Amino acid sequence: MLNLPNELPDILAPHLSVIFCGINPGLLAASTGHHFAGRNNRFWRVVHLAGFTPTQLSPEDDRSFLRYGCGLTTAVSRPTARADQLTPLEIKAAASAFEIKIQQHAPLYIAFLGKMALSAITGKRDIEWGLQTEPFGGARAWVLPNPSGLNRSFSLDALVSAYRELRLAVSSLDEN
Repeated sequence: MLNLPNELPDILAPHLSVIFCGINPGLLAASTGHHFAGRNNRFWRVVHLAGFTPTQLSPEDDRSFLRYGCGLTTAVSRPTARADQLTPLEIKAAASAFEIKIQQHAPLYIAFLGKMALSAITGKRDIEWGLQTEPFGGARAWVLPNPSGLNRSFSLDALVSAYRELRLAVSSLDEN
């Protein structure tokens, strides 16, 4: 019998400033029950350096992310070793339930980590980084580079800069 990892639980609450959306859980995250648990994943360092948290959280502290107005979810719940093991059809099949989840939680922003999920969900191939012209699930959609250790196209500084841009946009909305 094959022992598959558990699904990774969402960390969500109503009306958050941002819900960060990974494509799907990695095997380690699913087996530990904590988001961005991979040793080489830069997510927790990046969100701290970008100003979302006053200290750097660890994967084991992921539920405390809610204190800072931020949540965590994935577009597809099936864990894989790499996101490219998902098919666009699998992502598209999860899209309706995922969009309803975002509508129900009503965040200001949904931040997709990487272009893959949003592209597969919308069928658009020309996804740009940053704020999207179309909302998703009633929230402003933003696309950020994926902080995975497998994504070496972006340096730590480039990731922090991209995430900081979102944090500044969130701050300007929170002030209004």
